[in-house]
Amino acid sequence: MVSQKRTKSSSIDLRFIDLFAGIGGIRMAFESAGGECVFSSEWDSSAQKTYHANFGEIPHGDITKISAKEIPKFNILVAGFPCQPFSSIGKRQGFNHPTQGTLFYDIVRILKFHKPDMFLLENVQGIRNHNGGNTYKIIKSSLKKLGYEVFDEILNASDYGVPQDRKRIYFVGFSKKLGTSNDINFKFPNPNKEKVYIGKFVENNVNDRSISKHLQQKYMFKVDDGRPQIIGPDSKITVKTLTASYHKIQRLTGTFVKDGPTGLRLLTTDECKAIMGFPKNFKVPVSRTQMYRQFGNSVAVPVVKKVAEAMVNKYKELI
Repeated sequence: MVSQKRTKSSSIDLRFIDLFAGIGGIRMAFESAGGECVFSSEWDSSAQKTYHANFGEIPHGDITKISAKEIPKFNILVAGFPCQPFSSIGKRQGFNHPTQGTLFYDIVRILKFHKPDMFLLENVQGIRNHNGGNTYKIIKSSLKKLGYEVFDEILNASDYGVPQDRKRIYFVGFSKKLGTSNDINFKFPNPNKEKVYIGKFVENNVNDRSISKHLQQKYMFKVDDGRPQIIGPDSKITVKTLTASYHKIQRLTGTFVKDGPTGLRLLTTDECKAIMGFPKNFKVPVSRTQMYRQFGNSVAVPVVKKVAEAMVNKYKELI
């Protein structure tokens, strides 16, 4: 069996595994809610480096090559899984076939083998309409066939104390062995009453991330259409979704700071941490390009923390 360093345990049994772990955003949220991570998996070596710097362990690699029986016992599965085309939809019969060849299939096989009490899956909101809605239907039906009550909701990070508009879909599942549908009846957390804006996190006099005047004139502001989004210390707004390709300076979807020698620069590491809800002391031992990719691929931690707390509270009611 694969062994891995464990964190401090909680008063109730909340052992979880962290799949498609990235840099550990979901892990942070569940540890905050009292969980104990007993296994993690992430294939990207750069993300593994950041994960190790913050959690003291290197995640196991490609989950498709890890047998379910090698994974330690757990009762919560969490995963921010990639969305791939479900190319076999409508062409085959049987339980496994609709997801075979996708990374979601690995979630299915691990759930089927271990039968944990709960799970949380996170993905882009567009998965609801992917392939005419068939991908979403197969995800839900596959999870239900495994014996789970399944709930899903699209939540915006800006409603949960994050200065970023970032809509993601969250699938929460509770094993039917915990109770009836009426007993479980999970509710997603309510939005915060007050918004958090980006201005309070913007740094001043940053000199190393400047965007050249030439690039600004010839590309970024070639059309006077209010794009890209420009922010400063006085900005009372939530920024656009931070993407993994932020370093490519996209004029339509990017957010940049009015600062520095050329008057415009990219976000700093601490600004990215704030935008994703990571603490300032989170370690980032990788290149700037990898930093943008890793935060852009991660989760907004405060949102997941709220969902994790709601899951744990419901679990306490059921056990």
